[in-house]
Amino acid sequence: MKKNLYPGDPHFQHGEVPAVGILVANLGTPDAPTRPALRRYLKEFLSDPRVIELSRPFWWLILNGIILNTRPQAVAKLYREIWTEEGSPLLAITRRQASALEGKLSQRIGSPVHTAAAMRYGNPSIGAALRELRQKGCRRILVLPMYPQYAAATTASTFDAVTAELQTWRWVPELRTIHSYHDRPGYIQALASSIREVWEKDGEPERLVFSFHGIPQRYFDDGDPYHCLCHKTARLTAEALGLPQERYIVAFQSLFGKEEWIKPYTDVTIRALGKAGVKRLDVLCPGFAADCLETLEEIDGQNREFFLESGGEHFRYIPALNDREDHIDGLTELLLEHLHGWVTPAAEWDEAAVQREAEASRERADALAAKPPVADGGVG
Repeated sequence: MKKNLYPGDPHFQHGEVPAVGILVANLGTPDAPTRPALRRYLKEFLSDPRVIELSRPFWWLILNGIILNTRPQAVAKLYREIWTEEGSPLLAITRRQASALEGKLSQRIGSPVHTAAAMRYGNPSIGAALRELRQKGCRRILVLPMYPQYAAATTASTFDAVTAELQTWRWVPELRTIHSYHDRPGYIQALASSIREVWEKDGEPERLVFSFHGIPQRYFDDGDPYHCLCHKTARLTAEALGLPQERYIVAFQSLFGKEEWIKPYTDVTIRALGKAGVKRLDVLCPGFAADCLETLEEIDGQNREFFLESGGEHFRYIPALNDREDHIDGLTELLLEHLHGWVTPAAEWDEAAVQREAEASRERADALAAKPPVADGGVG
């Protein structure tokens, strides 16, 4: 029997009220802080051609012959240092963000709206989250990649995974995507408020480092806008704080491989500041919407040690925005803007009228199902 390439939707019911789904997607996390789990995760992550733009046969040999035999054990050890009772911090926070966004949207929207958290690599996968939204009757889906600054290796890769999943669906939903929110007022104000709260409580540092995840210089040279978007985020946040340019630095972290990445590098910058006599340093990672290995271990762990070993005295990591209320409020406004025309405001939603129309639809479907099929006259 021929395989059905595009299976139907077994959850569909005539008369259902179509809902809107929000896919809240972040980078990814292993299922556990163990070598086997890290090997699976890293293989999926580093096999993505959006992440590693090298000849596939050449990269396959390096990945499978060297990296996956050496790196998982070391990275698993780092994950064990940040693992919580809820599991991976990134996944736990992303789930809280998705839940909070659904709550905020439900207060503003009368028509049904649902959110689902997803990881580009690892679980829950983007495919699984999209199927969850389909089961809830979502016929329109808005994709929110939790990367404030667009990059091909993150945002575009998320879109790749979404479209790959939808290519297998028979009933493809309407789709909208959010490209970036690096300069959105709500995002900038949340960043500035998170910094200001720390400074009002414990005083200001001599320097503030905005540390973003790096990308290879080659990607920037090929036209990726990420570097410029990072600098705009830092500039707007500094302006919101009234911080002069000489008091902050933009740097890039999490290098991988031997080729040149965009500069300056975070670890080199932090060491240099300590050696130059800076005693009080704050570091913020605006490109991370949720705390994760790169912020909790790399910045608040490794780079803290680099600064103190280089002569610094007071290092302070300012947490990611996570599920702060002002962050969720800013994202809610962003979503509402992109949902325009898809949803009905709560004040205009007539639940009784919607249910009457749904019941009429079910009755029409039942009547059609009960009607005997028309005989085929044919040509004899």
